Amino acid sequence: MTTVRPPAALTEPAEPVGRGWTATLALANGAIWVGWFGPLQILLASQAGDLAPGTGMSKETLLAWVTGTGAVVSLLANPFFGALSDRTTARAGRRTPWIAAGAAGGALSLPLLAGAGGPWSMALGWCLVQLTLNAAFAAVTAAVPDRVPRRQRGAVGGWLGAAQILGVVAGTGLATAAGGIGAGYVACAVCAAAGVLPYLLLFRDLPLPPADRPPWSWRGFLAGFWLNPRRYPDLGWAWLTRFLINLSNSLVLLYLLYYLRDRVHYPDPGRGVLILTAVNGATLLATVVIGGVWSDRAGRRKPFVVWSGVLMAVATAALAGWQTWPGAVTAAAVLGIGFGVFTSVDFALMTDVLPHALSRGKDLGLVNVANALPQAAAPALAAPLVAYLGGYRVLYLVSAAIGLAGAVLVGRIRGVR
Repeated sequence: MTTVRPPAALTEPAEPVGRGWTATLALANGAIWVGWFGPLQILLASQAGDLAPGTGMSKETLLAWVTGTGAVVSLLANPFFGALSDRTTARAGRRTPWIAAGAAGGALSLPLLAGAGGPWSMALGWCLVQLTLNAAFAAVTAAVPDRVPRRQRGAVGGWLGAAQILGVVAGTGLATAAGGIGAGYVACAVCAAAGVLPYLLLFRDLPLPPADRPPWSWRGFLAGFWLNPRRYPDLGWAWLTRFLINLSNSLVLLYLLYYLRDRVHYPDPGRGVLILTAVNGATLLATVVIGGVWSDRAGRRKPFVVWSGVLMAVATAALAGWQTWPGAVTAAAVLGIGFGVFTSVDFALMTDVLPHALSRGKDLGLVNVANALPQAAAPALAAPLVAYLGGYRVLYLVSAAIGLAGAVLVGRIRGVR
């Protein structure tokens, strides 16, 4: 009796990927983050300042409205395009067409955003950027479980995390150095398009045969976006862990400027935030690859996620009890160490608990919601804590407790060592 083997696109990968594959995928990932964070850090704020007069809104309100609308698009677009890439049967593969189309769309949308003449066109332009770059990002992320064996995913996740950090820095630098809003958008667009080319030109994706694509129905497509945590408990616990630790981190960062000004009494709180961000970024960058490689060699994921979460909770609690400038610097450094290890190992953990090879892109898109949703939830939780329930001390103690809960709940995942 002949055994029919599934196509390579739907099997668990066994062959290790080379350094060239990892480097080009990391470069593509970093280029996408340039396209996001050049606008988010610099250009959108400058544009809001120019367009706000005469709209009846302050520049802060206009910026919040535009970025909030874009965040909603991002939350929906990532799993949607991940699901579309899962069903793609192009000769070039499942992921490559979406990386190419998404990066090209982002490169076209960024200069279009530069020409916005009012709030509506600005919001529309930013939503287009979010829509297109999320198509590319969903496909880049899904390429890892498609091609990378489990024993190598920590290292690859670490390099993708490092590229993300460098992409944020590069996007901010390009937007600042370009010398104007229009030039900044063009510089970010060129980087977003050029950064994906080495991966697209040098490496072939795994195609999905048309016979292996499930029959199409709107009902089945939409129903696939609900992953029952009772049926897939490991994925449910892993999602909750990521959400809680990212929520804790978002709570720490949200009011950092006000914390330095009102509690630490640092003379220049803006400069203080910049220093703390640099310290945090340096220690994060130093541990994000090392943590992933170490996890691969140990053959374990959960202990690294647990102890990185505990370390971050201790550093957050220090902000509540040690409200001085040296305490803030120390906490920033320790948070970076913990979050660096968490970033790489948690990514590998998530790819290890995906339930189906046929829906990796969609499932990882749903996992990525646990990164974005805390940014929306943090203000709603933090504002009453600071205003009515005890101030910054209570805020950081609650944040530490949330992060610690995330670390403890990793133990509920049964299918990963």
